[in-house]
Amino acid sequence: MDKRTTLLALLVAGALAATGCSVEKASDDAGQARACGAGKDFLIGMSQANNAEPYRQVMNNDVQTAAKSVPGFRVVVSDAAQDNSKQVADVENFLTQKINLLIISPNEAKPLTAVVKKAYDQGVPVIVLDRKVEGEAYTAFIGGDNVAIGKAAGEFYATTLLPDGGKVIEIAGLPGSTPAAERAQGFRDGIAANPKIQIVASQPGDWLREKGQSVADALIKAHPDVSAIYAHNDPMAEGAYLAAKSAGMVQRIKFTGIDALPVPSGGIKAVEQGRLAATFQYATGGREAVELARKILVDCAEDVPRTTTLGTMRITRENAAEAYAKLGGL
Repeated sequence: MDKRTTLLALLVAGALAATGCSVEKASDDAGQARACGAGKDFLIGMSQANNAEPYRQVMNNDVQTAAKSVPGFRVVVSDAAQDNSKQVADVENFLTQKINLLIISPNEAKPLTAVVKKAYDQGVPVIVLDRKVEGEAYTAFIGGDNVAIGKAAGEFYATTLLPDGGKVIEIAGLPGSTPAAERAQGFRDGIAANPKIQIVASQPGDWLREKGQSVADALIKAHPDVSAIYAHNDPMAEGAYLAAKSAGMVQRIKFTGIDALPVPSGGIKAVEQGRLAATFQYATGGREAVELARKILVDCAEDVPRTTTLGTMRITRENAAEAYAKLGGL
């Protein structure tokens, strides 16, 4: 091979490498070819981690509502009920149904990574929503910056909620889910500015209100001098509030959550009504996922954003009503 031929080969190899985020990606044994274009019908599989969480119900609603505005889109939703094995089976079932695109919010990262890669290797575009998987075998990720949100919560504690310091209980999300680890890390980064704040206990509530309540009940009894409870989502913060209320300590413990769903049972209303001191918006990304699916399936977009990071806002009693209206609450 002469020098000119060698250079040409390197340029071609470089060009192929540069198309790594293309949705046309498919392995040699790809079983499902992508057929895109306007005027066609598309079946989208939405694999949900756990419909029992209010946040995920709103996410499903956002996906289905947005899909109705795209001619030809049909969305089927599966509920893993917080069971990794069931979610793997749900995705396998979608592949059997020859879905045109997969949207998945994984229950946990590691157990779902292989089946997400399987779908991707079969040529099915995969949008990972909210929670991540390991590796790079997916088309796009959409979600909030959980480290930044956790840090914003920590900074709120350091400067506003507990400026003179105090003991804090953390009710964490499901172990193995990426938002739980990231919200914990971010919070610690945020409170670092105030060394008088001490996290005296941290236990998982698995994103569930009932478990958050039972965990908080035990931790409040073990640490009766606690000043505040940082929960990784609003339902667990509400559960902690109920635990403190039962213990007669609700007047002196402060509570915060994350999610800020604009629904009557969501965190914004809990802030407005005084149960939570603050919550931090964590958008579902459902509408953004459908818009990305439209670009892939209808517009035949060759390259789409690899990562879409959704914005957030801090919501306290001062801006709760305004935020509720701004985020589309009814």
